[in-house]
Amino acid sequence: MPLIELRDVTKIYHRDRIEIPVLDRMTITVEAGDFVGLMGPSGSGKSTLLNLLAGIDRPTRGTIRIGDTEISKLNERGLAAWRARHIGFIFQLYNLIPVLTAFENVELPLLLTHLSKKQRREHVMTALDIVGLADRSAHYPRQLSGGQEQRVAIARAIVTDPTLLLADEPTGDLDAKSAAEVLTLLQRLNREYQKTIVMVTHDPHAAERATHVLHLEKGTLAEQVA
Repeated sequence: MPLIELRDVTKIYHRDRIEIPVLDRMTITVEAGDFVGLMGPSGSGKSTLLNLLAGIDRPTRGTIRIGDTEISKLNERGLAAWRARHIGFIFQLYNLIPVLTAFENVELPLLLTHLSKKQRREHVMTALDIVGLADRSAHYPRQLSGGQEQRVAIARAIVTDPTLLLADEPTGDLDAKSAAEVLTLLQRLNREYQKTIVMVTHDPHAAERATHVLHLEKGTLAEQVA
């Protein structure tokens, strides 16, 4: 069974009485361990698709199954619990809390679990070590470079050992060197830790790091490149 299965997914937003179609009968399967790049022009539905996979938004029609859970059928409470356990989200602008240290930022998702303080510390330091920032655990975001901030954000995304990593333009705010480091880290998470990753990007160099690339055009799947 594929890890991700979308069947005939349509998403329509409403503005007053106007319908705004974003995704149109999209069917996609992603195997466990894949690293998928999502490309396409602005307005093609990339971020909407990512939000649907994260359970942040719901499809207008169609079904979304991740693992053995049909998330399109979950209620809000069930969806929130599922998302906390199964999804790690990496944003373009890091979304770190400036008054918290790197350690504290990474620890945030664990505060919703039943782990002890000692267990939380072990998980946080493991995640920071994976991204190469164990020695920066006491630093605040303002004391880190952009690339380091994004790596802290990746540590926060992986600290719960999620089923699926979703990245929305993770290198969009970085210089070329930092972007390459972040992409190498994502590749390592995919290859060494078997993390399934879906990454939205407009950068063909970033997409080259993926194992598969999906191209969206006006809410439909234009082509798939292996």
